[in-house]
Amino acid sequence: MAEQAQVPPRVMVVVAHPDDMEFSSAGTVAKFVRDGSEVMLVQCTSGDKGTSRRDLSPQQLAEMREAEEREACRRLGVQHIVFLRLPDGELVPDLAFREKIVRQIRAFRPDIVITHDPFRPYALHPDHRAVGITTIDAVYPTARDPLYFPQHLQEGLEPHKVAELWLFGAEYPDVYIDISETIDQKIEALRAHVSQVGDAADLAERIRERARELGAAQQLPYAEAFKVIKLRR
Repeated sequence: MAEQAQVPPRVMVVVAHPDDMEFSSAGTVAKFVRDGSEVMLVQCTSGDKGTSRRDLSPQQLAEMREAEEREACRRLGVQHIVFLRLPDGELVPDLAFREKIVRQIRAFRPDIVITHDPFRPYALHPDHRAVGITTIDAVYPTARDPLYFPQHLQEGLEPHKVAELWLFGAEYPDVYIDISETIDQKIEALRAHVSQVGDAADLAERIRERARELGAAQQLPYAEAFKVIKLRR
């Protein structure tokens, strides 16, 4: 269903690698920012293995990709970035990882959390699956119930109920966001990721073609698609 998204006060995006937000949902994020939402990006890895180059160390690549992500967020208007700096390619959905996500949820207190859909068939990257399932488990029930990670209470971090989970890359999306007014921002944010897209000669057309495909069934010029799970009662 095509939606005119309501404006949530706070939106958190949790992704595995620099550029995951931009490819998946940057048009929607830019639209939220434009309409008045406060947005935080939780960047789980800094993409320290994401290259075919052999002349860079993981630390050098991570520094490069973090700088690219900061610039992309500047172009989108994203106000907050948290780099968890976990090892690229080594994420597992364990309790220690979940605590890190819960901590950010309780600190920022988002209305909507956007993340990878870990249930999509043939989702090949293990980091994408790990971030998606860990974030879902963090949102429900862990972040909302006080007996999970009681040390957070001692630090002043109160439980928090997220209203909605938005999963990108879903096999069966049910919400389509019109990004016609923000697709140029999406493209410019992706251009910031030079280590990943290079000179990006055909980037704009590839992004527009994919957004047209997603929007076609909903009679939208350009769209991003999500599976939305409503949680707050």
